[in-house]
Amino acid sequence: MTLSEQLSTDMKTAMKAKDKEALSVIRMLKSDLSNEQIKLGHDLTPDEELSVVSREMKQHVEERDAYVDAGRDDLAEDLNAQIAVLAKYMPEQLSEDEVRAIVQETIAAVGASSKADLGKVMGALMPKVKGKADGKLINQLVQSELA
Repeated sequence: MTLSEQLSTDMKTAMKAKDKEALSVIRMLKSDLSNEQIKLGHDLTPDEELSVVSREMKQHVEERDAYVDAGRDDLAEDLNAQIAVLAKYMPEQLSEDEVRAIVQETIAAVGASSKADLGKVMGALMPKVKGKADGKLINQLVQSELA
């Protein structure tokens, strides 16, 4: 089942259950996927769909963090609910140890030895972990391994 089909099914379920929060997030995600499809001019591949979902997840997490920093816990709670809905459409996240192993493997494969090779390592690493790990965590692990 494609992501679009899954979203349509989940939208019907949310409508029947009168789950306004989930329905809102699903509609937003369907709209974003449709806009991306129009922008690219072709049906989206699973990787392109994942990119759209990942982008939305990142935006919601950053917005929630900003609300928490500003002391607006009421707004942060709303975003937590939206993030929970978005998480259902993300692939299972890798643990820190799994990411560290992939980072070490990639560093060895590209022959990186210093922080000057950060871009080379990140370029080779990101396609392997796209959507499966947080970019900040990946960057921290690569920098600590190259230090």
